Parts: sequence; structure tokens; C-alpha cells
Amino acid sequence: MTLLVIGGSGSGKSAWAERVIAKVPQEKRYYIATMQASDGESEARVRLHRCQRASLGFETIECPRDIGSLCLPLGCAALLEDVPNLLANEMFGGDWERIMPGIEKLARQCGLLVLVTGNVFCDGIRYDAATQDYIQRLAQINSALAALADAVTEVVYSIPVALKGALPCD
Repeated sequence: MTLLVIGGSGSGKSAWAERVIAKVPQEKRYYIATMQASDGESEARVRLHRCQRASLGFETIECPRDIGSLCLPLGCAALLEDVPNLLANEMFGGDWERIMPGIEKLARQCGLLVLVTGNVFCDGIRYDAATQDYIQRLAQINSALAALADAVTEVVYSIPVALKGALPCD
């Protein structure tokens, strides 16, 4: 099963996705972290995130680019956190067009794949060309992920709302 979790910044989407995957019976749970630590602040954030999920039983895999290079055990559970970071990393130092094939490969490997993505489309602001390009590509990827996913859940104010398929037990 593939579950897409979407929400705005600070919506609670990541915490909800972590709770969902922490409850599955798979022996192996992987946390695929896409944040690329590039300075002291981002390194501190990575350390904080690791501490926050230490008790959840995840094995963390740092993979800021080329998600398709991962080979996970068949039937495992994995959480990919998050698609917007992955896109930024690929757009500015990789190849963004390999994101969907890579995620499709993960979906075939995993018994449960939870994908966390952001909703950055509602502010109505006109940005510079590079930012608009990023937003457009994220919209394309999110649309493709929603089509791929068995279930899509939007998290609003920490409340999960089923948009496609059944809402997983939380």
C-alpha cells in the first residue's frame, strides 16, 4: 500500500505519518530522510529529528538525492520525509525527473510506503521564475503521487482528512 500525506507547513503531517507507520506490524521500518544538511542550523535540525523518532523503531536512511538507488527488503515499511526537500535537492544538483521512477520503485519494494509532501500552492503570491518552476514541478509530482497512491490524506491543524481511499487507523 502507498499512502500520500499532504499538508501545509506545521500542519502535523509528519508526526501523523510517523504514528501511522509506527503501528504497522512489519519487522523493519525505514525512515528515508531527504533533508540535506548544509549548515549548522540544518545539521541541528537533523539531530533533533533523529532524537524525536528514536523511540519509534525506524532505521534511518539519509537519501537527499537519487531515491531510486535505494534497495529495501521486500514487504518492509518505509516513510519518505519529504518530497519537497527531495525535489529541491534534485533540481539544484541532481535530476528531478528521476523522482517519480524512484518512488515507483520504492512502492514496489514496500508493503507500506508513506510519502510526506507539502502543500505550497495556496498563498496566491507570484514568485520569481525559479521558485515558480519549483512550485509547478512539485504540483506535477504531487499529482502523480496522488494517482499512484492507494490513499491520500491531508492533515489540517493536526486533523487527518481522507481525500482518497480509507483513512488509516491512527
